[in-house]
Amino acid sequence: MTEMVQHSSTGSKRFRAILMQLRPIALPIATAAAVVYLWELLTKFFAIREVIVPAPTAIMETLGRGFALIARHAVPTAKEAFLAFAIACALGILSALLLSYSRLLRECVLPNLIALQFVPKVALAPLFIIWFGLGTEARLIFAVFIAFFPVMISTAAGLTSTPPEFVRLGRALTASKSQIFLVIRLPAAIPFIFSGMKIAATMTMIGVVVGEFITAKEGLGYLILFASSRAETSLIFACLIILCAIGLVMYGMVLALEKLTTNAFRTT
Repeated sequence: MTEMVQHSSTGSKRFRAILMQLRPIALPIATAAAVVYLWELLTKFFAIREVIVPAPTAIMETLGRGFALIARHAVPTAKEAFLAFAIACALGILSALLLSYSRLLRECVLPNLIALQFVPKVALAPLFIIWFGLGTEARLIFAVFIAFFPVMISTAAGLTSTPPEFVRLGRALTASKSQIFLVIRLPAAIPFIFSGMKIAATMTMIGVVVGEFITAKEGLGYLILFASSRAETSLIFACLIILCAIGLVMYGMVLALEKLTTNAFRTT
């Protein structure tokens, strides 16, 4: 009898542990499902016209019916988004490294870069068209420009906010500048770097879609404009679902890279 009670207690503990592991995934999915279900009920109850707010079932029907068209336009959008994100992260981290190594350069440049953050980036899109034309290059450069700042500023903040006692300890142990950077400054800046990359993932999608609104003849941004001109609201929502999926894939890649990087620094 005692063994049965112990076995039952162990089983319940394992079940609770599994529930706690699944909670970060299950709760957002359940919340999203509840919102979608309520959305469906409200559109049916109030008889909202599809051109205003389509029901989720109508959106999924449009997504299934026009999946080939949407997928064809999603390919250039995804390519530009991932390429712009990679370039923005590389340039942002490299710029932050340069600023962290030179106090004079940091004092001269960083305040101006922060001030530039207050300029609405979308308002600069016409300038990029004038400078770089109507092709893919203009959209790519514009997306990189938007996503660059969060990575650069976050990385610079992380590299310059290392606790000074850690740096003094490294110097007391006769560590070189490169050793202090690799062993002390860089690991301390990892959370800042990936925080900037997570923001940049969102900003990249915004930059690509805005560029497609203005210059593209293909892509999800172009398809959204085409659908709006024909009042096909369900197609607009279907495109938004695919855009969200692309953004989630990019965000998930950042999370996976963050976990791998954090584990690598912990083992060294």
